[in-house]
Amino acid sequence: MQTSVLNPAQIQLLNMMSFVSSPSVLSELNSVVSDFFAKRAQDEIDRMWETGELTDEKVESFRTLHERTPYK
Repeated sequence: MQTSVLNPAQIQLLNMMSFVSSPSVLSELNSVVSDFFAKRAQDEIDRMWETGELTDEKVESFRTLHERTPYK
C-alpha cells in the first residue's frame, strides 16, 4: 500500500476539522469553502474576459464541444 504525504494546507484543514462540532457547523464551513472557490473561479473568468482569452464566440463554441472518452 502506497502512503501519501499531506501538504501543509491539507494538515491545517484537518486540524481545523476538530472545531466542527455539529452538522450545521459542517454545512456552514462547506458553504464558506464553496463560496471561496466560486469567487476564485469568477475572478479568473473575469480576467480571461478582460485579456480576450475568453470571448462570446469561444463560449458559444462550448455548445457543440464533445470531449467524451471513446469506449470500445
